[in-house]
Formats: sequence, structure tokens, C-alpha cells
Amino acid sequence: MRWCETNDGRWAVGWGGWAPAGSLVLLLLAAAATDAAAQARRTDPAELRCPTLLGTGVTTGREYCDVLIQQSPDQGAIIVVPPHRGTATILLDLHNRHTYSAEEVRLGRGYAEYTALVQFVAVDGRVLKQAAVRNEVWTEADLLDRVSGGAGPTGLKAVAPTGTERVSFSVPPDVTEIAVLGLQLDVVRADRRDTFSAPGRPVAVISDVRVEYRPRR
Repeated sequence: MRWCETNDGRWAVGWGGWAPAGSLVLLLLAAAATDAAAQARRTDPAELRCPTLLGTGVTTGREYCDVLIQQSPDQGAIIVVPPHRGTATILLDLHNRHTYSAEEVRLGRGYAEYTALVQFVAVDGRVLKQAAVRNEVWTEADLLDRVSGGAGPTGLKAVAPTGTERVSFSVPPDVTEIAVLGLQLDVVRADRRDTFSAPGRPVAVISDVRVEYRPRR
């Protein structure tokens, strides 16, 4: 293969003869397209192993997973990351959880302010991200969704997700599983303030967990 100048002043690559200059352009474009395809990132719903599932939203159809205060990664909900080249990115929505009572609202005792703190930990203990979600609830209109599976006449659970904090963080190439662990929950009501940090306490909810990554071939 060699470069040669044609009679009209253009340059071309020869393989035992002359080739039009356009052939080189096509070859370069094909090589660039192949390289771009190899480097392309994709975004998929992540596999989520949720030991405490809150349930399915009647409005959004989302699966809501409870996040409990835990100290060990093997006790939390697990996000599975596909084998990937370079860093991957986890994207999800973090919500507070509220126990709704129409009677409490009617009596003027429906207000609550929640601040939940959670962390995302590799199974070897590395903390990849901490995140917090804070919001206030006054009435049913402040709920993000209602969850099916309740025992009452409406068929809705009293516990519902409220508020949304969009969370994203990078995942190193060697990490394929991430534990979601609750750390603390602060609840402010009209007459008191409570802080919860004991293991086993549900403090938040996650939904719409996705992974953006470059598949490893």
C-alpha cells in the first residue's frame, strides 16, 4: 500500500494499482464507525435484588424498594452492575417514605418533614456515594405515588413514597455489586422531632434504578 498523486493533483492509496481518493475516505469512515460502536455506552434498567420491596406504584408502575438502616453490605438491597469497560454510572431516584392517614390530615396532624441519609457501598466496603433526600408532607397531594397491595377497601398501602432526589455516581471497573444502606432518618412533626439510626429501620425508598456502561466484550 502506498500514497500516490494522480494526474489531477489528488492523492490516493494504491494496492497493486491505483485507487480513487474517495476509497480512502470510505475506509476511514468505516474504521471510525467501527471504533465508535466499540466505544458506545448504553443505559439499561439495573437488576435490583431488593429484600424488602415496598410494592408497585399505581400511577407510575414503578417498583419501590425500601432502604433499611444496615451496617453490612450483604444486608442491604443490591444493585447489580453488568461487566463493563472503564467506569459505569448508576442513576436512580431516592425518595422519603410517609405513612399517610386521611384522618390525621382531617385533624390537622398530617404534617411531617423527612430527611433521610443513605449510602451506596461496594461489597468490599468502599463507599461510592452518600445521598440525602428531604421534603415535607401536608396532604395526600404531597405523595409521589400510592402503592398497591393494601388490606383496606382502597387496596392501597398506607406507606407511600414522597419527594424525589435524583442520584448518580460513578462505579469503578472492578465493582459489579453495590449495596444500598440506610444511615439515618430525621422526622419533624408539629409536636416533636425524632432521629432514627437503629439497624433494621426503613428510612427511604429507591426506584427507577438504571446503569449506564460500556459493555465488556
